[in-house]
Amino acid sequence: MIAIPQNSPTTAHGSPFQWTGVLLLFLQLAGVGCREQQQTPGAPSSTLHDQSQSWLEDATDKFGLSFSHDVGQVGRYFMPESLGSGAAIFDFDNDGRMDLLLLQNGGPESQSKHQLFHQEVEGQFRNVSAGSGLDVAGHGMGVAIGDVDNDGLPDVAITEYEKIRLFHNRGGGRFAEAATQSGLENPHWGMSACFFDYDRDGWLDLAVVNYIDYSPSMKCPEAQGTPGYCGPSGFKGTVPRLFRNLGAEGKGIRFADVTVGAGLANLAGPGLGIVCADFDGDRWPDLLIANDGHVNWLLVNQRDGTFTEQAAARGVAYNRMGSVEANMGVAMGDVDADGLFDILITHLNTETHTLWRQEPRGQFRDRTAQSRIASSNWRGTGFGTVLTDLNNDASPDLVVVNGGIKRLGIEPAPNGKANRDPFWNGFEQRNQVFANNGSGTFEDISARNLSFSGTAAVSRGLAAGDLDNDGATDLVVTRIAASARIYRNVAPRAHWLTLRLVDPALGGRDAYGAEVRIVSGGRRQTAWLNPAYSYLCSNDPRIHFGLGSSSRAESIHIVWPNGSEEQFDGVAAARIITLRKGTGRSLVEPSAQHKSP
Repeated sequence: MIAIPQNSPTTAHGSPFQWTGVLLLFLQLAGVGCREQQQTPGAPSSTLHDQSQSWLEDATDKFGLSFSHDVGQVGRYFMPESLGSGAAIFDFDNDGRMDLLLLQNGGPESQSKHQLFHQEVEGQFRNVSAGSGLDVAGHGMGVAIGDVDNDGLPDVAITEYEKIRLFHNRGGGRFAEAATQSGLENPHWGMSACFFDYDRDGWLDLAVVNYIDYSPSMKCPEAQGTPGYCGPSGFKGTVPRLFRNLGAEGKGIRFADVTVGAGLANLAGPGLGIVCADFDGDRWPDLLIANDGHVNWLLVNQRDGTFTEQAAARGVAYNRMGSVEANMGVAMGDVDADGLFDILITHLNTETHTLWRQEPRGQFRDRTAQSRIASSNWRGTGFGTVLTDLNNDASPDLVVVNGGIKRLGIEPAPNGKANRDPFWNGFEQRNQVFANNGSGTFEDISARNLSFSGTAAVSRGLAAGDLDNDGATDLVVTRIAASARIYRNVAPRAHWLTLRLVDPALGGRDAYGAEVRIVSGGRRQTAWLNPAYSYLCSNDPRIHFGLGSSSRAESIHIVWPNGSEEQFDGVAAARIITLRKGTGRSLVEPSAQHKSP
């Protein structure tokens, strides 16, 4: 095994994976930053779409991860236990290796606490929860990661049933709870959350999606009269919350609830998923909220601190039949290589997951039928979902994790069931993987990936990231009342490039809201930086590109969150590179239209 400096990115080569022949070369280039180069040859182009080979292997034990999700006392049909909990992939100590945070849902009196795992040099995860400050109990739902005070260390927000928590990263693996004094108060059932700089003042603000005004006294029997979990239809929806970061005013970690002033107070719904991105092309971040059994909301930033709801006008409120569906997890990516991001939202197994393609900018069309996603080997109730290029052929593939909310019967599974408690019989379903053929049409390859799709479980969270820094996206899945699993990417793969985008003027934090375009082998690709997507999860904040057969990216173009643009020189493939704002060739400075208010 090659010795690697403690503060440098690493792969899990050698123990536990016993790989050989890998060269890690660390370079310091002016204006670019620390790079890792891996001489990993791309797979022959003829093998990239060979779906006969498995793409994912269960590597939970190899990574040394041991975590079992707790929902407390089952049998009460307490609704929050049926919808949690999420996970975060992030580098909490800036050593170049991704770490993990996994949430519990046993309640505030539970002995089961949220758990933080540090990735060691050899690639295994060590439980460092004790004394971290994150080792608290609660009805954990979602997690969002963002550097709220621009000190270069990522902080943690956790949504819960009837509260929100903020943990300030103090360094050294220690976090201090700061929600109350920071002004973050959300006495509602919080679900997904997203850090983003909606007013472009350089400080990350926070949007929180709330679910329903739930009453545990409400009973919702199944059709046959047996007890069951309630759905959202019998309860009032609640308003999403927007919190503005007041750091620019020199008040430390302080947020102001600007929900009313921003125009969100008249929106009450059963929110589950969220994505923060520029939907209309004006270089100001907008909000898409996926609502369960209710129209989706697309909140378009008016650049004056307010938002207007435009989902119906822009095509993402309903499916192509004009129907409302049970909208849950949200994935975002350019599935058809036109330079515009597309949106996929997961639904019930009695519905179909819906793919909206962006065509033209700011307008979306339901192209589910054309994508062939509905022509799947089986149906599931989807929650966590990602669009990520698993085989590095320059086209994002689709992954969905499933688990029922109603007891519908036990689904046959080649590898059996994850839950040992018979209470969950009938809720368990199998996950799915869809390969993109390069033009936005997908093939269901779940049956050929039984390590990932062969076990029935009540899956909820799906987080994506390159855990071993080998240039391939790995997956972390959370499952109700069962163990969390890591699925290592073993797909035949082509060349790749991973970018971390940071702003030195903002403490070197990740540049949430940046848009990056590369040209590789004459093919253009675009990606958008914000780790809050899927369902209740925060993902690897670095941007991963599959380059296909091309061994380099000829150019890199970045639109930074403040609207300025820079061009960076091309680089060879098989590298993890940090690009710093202000070190490229300036192309466009923010115009008067694009400047912060």
